[in-house]
Amino acid sequence: MEDLTQVKYALDTFYFLMCGALVMWMAAGFAMLEAGLVRAKNTTEILTKNIALFAISCVMFLLVGYNIMYVDNASAGWLPSLGFTIGAEHTTDAVLKGEADHSLGADFFFQVVFVATAMSIVSGAVAERMKLWAFLAFSVVMTGFIYPMEGYWTWGGGFLSETVGFSDFAGSGIVHMAGAAAALAGVLVLGARKGKYGANGEVNAIPGANLPMATLGTFILWLGWFGFNGGSQLLLSDVENANAVGQIFLNTNAAATGGVISALITARLLFGKADLTMTLNGALAGLVAITAEPLAPTGLAATLIGACGGVLVVFSILTLDKLKIDDPVGAISVHGVVGLFGVMVVPVNNSGASFGAQAIGAAVIFAWVFGASLVVWLALKALMGVRVSEEDEYNGVDLADCGMEAYPEFTNK
Repeated sequence: MEDLTQVKYALDTFYFLMCGALVMWMAAGFAMLEAGLVRAKNTTEILTKNIALFAISCVMFLLVGYNIMYVDNASAGWLPSLGFTIGAEHTTDAVLKGEADHSLGADFFFQVVFVATAMSIVSGAVAERMKLWAFLAFSVVMTGFIYPMEGYWTWGGGFLSETVGFSDFAGSGIVHMAGAAAALAGVLVLGARKGKYGANGEVNAIPGANLPMATLGTFILWLGWFGFNGGSQLLLSDVENANAVGQIFLNTNAAATGGVISALITARLLFGKADLTMTLNGALAGLVAITAEPLAPTGLAATLIGACGGVLVVFSILTLDKLKIDDPVGAISVHGVVGLFGVMVVPVNNSGASFGAQAIGAAVIFAWVFGASLVVWLALKALMGVRVSEEDEYNGVDLADCGMEAYPEFTNK
């Protein structure tokens, strides 16, 4: 019996680690997607942001974030404990007593890649005109404090989950909408790219430099999402949990396909042609929509939820452009608007959730992340400035911030 317990512990730990590795691979997906959707002269800088934010996220969550979110916190509270450790690893005796299902190191690793995902959402929305070092300074605060606080209120045993009854299985609101809220605050402080909006209200398209790369990034994110949602089941080593993981994978894939098809058709009806960028965002919208509850729906219901997300993201992108909110990659629409939809659709399939609790949870998460982020962005604007000069924006932030170009044979002609 003791051997069986230790085998279950090892299996669940291994599953957790492999799902975490899949989510870590989403960092590559965000990097490729964003590099494909920005102009050639801004490619090196957006890649630098993506690898640097991942490293900063890991360090800040190790130093303070994980402790704020999980370690020694009283149940149903507003304020977390503070400290600089993640705790001692589980002993064999603790495992045999049923006090732990997987290693603490695996738990930390799985949680830290979620933090990096939330921060990755911000980088695409503020692309092509934000100073590199201002962005990295914001990432320190976002990953070390802003995200862990709302993570404590929800997944860490705080008031939103324990008192309000808010439900978000894998993070449509906690991760995706939170990242979009921080991005929205940054975009409002930054303003639009030069030439994006005309004086008479016209919207000027600014095409990305590499759509094959953006498509590759979307497929990488799609793959990583199986770890994102599947790993959130936490366990695999018995029949009930194994069946649950299988259903989660099925629903995750179904929602993405629904998002692709609906976005493709919506774009065709609106524009008269297939729009690849809208279709890519449709896939991601479907994935975001199902993330709050990927277990309870049937496969058909998951496809329909994803399809709703795919339609919603197209209209959201068009609406934000009308409001002159410039988001080069559509991150605010994909992760914010559809993230809210994903949170609010949970009670349709999960009888344990209520629309009231979901609305309260979403409002608190958005208000906290947007408000705190806005304060930080404004402070950075006053201290060091957040936007590059007009000359640097025209020449490209690759040269201004990084001193090198991603495609020198093309841009130096």
